[in-house]
Amino acid sequence: MKLDVTDRKILELLTENGRMSYVDIAKELGLSRVAIRERINQLMDEGIIEKFSVVINSDKVGKKVSAFFEVDCEPTSLVSVAEELAENAKVASCYQMTGPSTLHMHVLVNDFDELEYFINEELYALKGITRVESHILLRRFKSRGGLQL
Repeated sequence: MKLDVTDRKILELLTENGRMSYVDIAKELGLSRVAIRERINQLMDEGIIEKFSVVINSDKVGKKVSAFFEVDCEPTSLVSVAEELAENAKVASCYQMTGPSTLHMHVLVNDFDELEYFINEELYALKGITRVESHILLRRFKSRGGLQL
């Protein structure tokens, strides 16, 4: 599916406010509510819009420590390590990047005791990990869900 200007504007509006109604989008773009609904349904059918979700402020729900990890793995263990980490509720995201057999991971925990437990008892316990480097988030300047068009 090729995106036109209207589709891009719909995506921009939904990125800013995923709860924006068809009526409000229609008013903004000078189209009918039905036309907007059909376009959004087509964007979903084509997989351009994967899902609608909620972004939760982790700090406000008690997840005070945000840490980022680079986890080097033996090449034959990378997928199994990644799959196991992806099942852990503390792991917010886990990615394989180009380059060496490294996973990039974001972890959210309540406090430093929980982070220490995660590192020593859950992360280091996995077979196939050869190196772990961690970085603790001090301050967030920008965090944006979704793609910016």
